[in-house]
Amino acid sequence: MTLQRVYLVAGELSGDILGAGLMRALKARHPGVEFQGIGGPRMIAEGMQSRFPLETLSVMGLVEVIKHLPELVGVRRTLRREALAWQPDIMVGIDAPDFTLGLEKQLRREGIKTAHYVSPSVWAWRQGRVKGIAQSVDGMLTLLPFEADFYREHQVPVAFVGHPLADELPLENDRLAARQALKLEPDAPVLAMLPGSRGNEVRFLGHTFLAAAELLCQRHATLSVVIPAATAQRHAEIQALLVDYPALASRVHLLDGQAREAMVASDAVLLASGTAALEAMLCHRAMLVAYKMAPATHWLAKRLVKTRWVSLPNLIAQQSLVPELIQEAATPDAIADQLDALLVDHDARTALEARFAAMHEGLQRDASRRAAEAVTAIAAGQPLEQHHGE
Repeated sequence: MTLQRVYLVAGELSGDILGAGLMRALKARHPGVEFQGIGGPRMIAEGMQSRFPLETLSVMGLVEVIKHLPELVGVRRTLRREALAWQPDIMVGIDAPDFTLGLEKQLRREGIKTAHYVSPSVWAWRQGRVKGIAQSVDGMLTLLPFEADFYREHQVPVAFVGHPLADELPLENDRLAARQALKLEPDAPVLAMLPGSRGNEVRFLGHTFLAAAELLCQRHATLSVVIPAATAQRHAEIQALLVDYPALASRVHLLDGQAREAMVASDAVLLASGTAALEAMLCHRAMLVAYKMAPATHWLAKRLVKTRWVSLPNLIAQQSLVPELIQEAATPDAIADQLDALLVDHDARTALEARFAAMHEGLQRDASRRAAEAVTAIAAGQPLEQHHGE
């Protein structure tokens, strides 16, 4: 089957990266294929006609979504109407499950094939959601092997495609070259700090991260702190926060993007939980994951989440490789103490970098190509068994 029209809806920057890779692979397989829906700058560069800005769907937390619900309902109604008028061969929701799965369910009822790229964390909490997912999608595309196992157990068609970031990032990287590119001292310690790509994350984590950095700079006289801002808006927000930390003025390098370069250049990484933790793992860097959210959201999450870990490196390894500090535990002092331990223990860092390199190799599967094959199979009504990740 040759695909002519694919409707894609991505919800945040990580989804934009995945969507752009999928689009490239689909174009290679189906020359002339057209794309509509919601995408970010990378997907737009690949030919997406995006109906709304990517940030429309980037709402963090259970409580925060409620505030934006009327707008989100209106956006979904518009997308449903336009997708039905356009009649794509398949609709693919990329992450943002609270939004995209509902749209997938509506379109599937109208006879449009649907797929979902990036599994929601049903294995961690609210496992009953898998019944709704089964009604919403003709196939699930997972990035990680333990996710695909869960769907097979629940008889949901699934393809483990691997993670595109694992394909994109090299198995060997050059810390010194990255430091030279960022104009950092070659022999001084470097901390990369990533407080999140969403506005709410910077609001909840920004001051805590900067206060921790200030403490670390007191302990390490030559430490440089590199902060890659995910967007121009995050850059402005972090710049505003830095006014309260004059002691960091000579130590902080605030970048526009360049997260990967910052991680590779670093000795250790401080970051919010999420895709950034996987990226740090794929850059083979020691890290500390810290996260804060609205108190009401955290109260709910504590009662719903059943997994032992929140960071992807720990979940993939199924052991505590990366320290995690969540909510009240994520204090500047606790963060500084954990990072200090990472910075001074060279042997532990070297061992962890080797472990991450091995995990990286296991996730390299040419994911975008596999995802395009799975999307084509779903659109054609073919089974996904051959895409299970032999």
